[in-house]
Amino acid sequence: MQHDVLGIYLNDHLAGATLGAGLARHLAHRHRRGARASLVERMADEIAQDRRTLLTIMDGLGVPAHRYKVIAGWTAERLRRLKPNGVLRRHSGLDTVMELETLRLGIEGKSLLWLTLLALAPQRTELDGAQLHDLLDRARNQLDVVEDLRRTAAAAVFHPGAPGVRRV
Repeated sequence: MQHDVLGIYLNDHLAGATLGAGLARHLAHRHRRGARASLVERMADEIAQDRRTLLTIMDGLGVPAHRYKVIAGWTAERLRRLKPNGVLRRHSGLDTVMELETLRLGIEGKSLLWLTLLALAPQRTELDGAQLHDLLDRARNQLDVVEDLRRTAAAAVFHPGAPGVRRV
């Protein structure tokens, strides 16, 4: 495999990880007083740690982080906040649904990254298969958390009078 193809792939995931870490932190901040605040905060911390781990893996593989891709991910996360979801001046419940769906897509992408690196691990001694399995398991747990939060948020937005609906 050409080194630059791997570098492009990892830097693209780094851009996504930058967006995802910012989005997770934004969600944790916005829901800091909610019933599941500690769960969302812990997940945001894990996603930020996963991004740092990706940087460490890239360094171990001799792949430099491209600053412009990091900036692109950071900018995309900030621009995403400008999209109104039916309310211009304040947060809407639809914002939460859309943010959780975006975060879910990012975590699914991250899971595929860890799977790809696991497939490369037998040929690349710089890659730690056990660490990658742990990262994959953590991503799967994050998907479960995000999906539970997304279902709750969607029920509150699309069925506000439904029994048993609670705030995220």
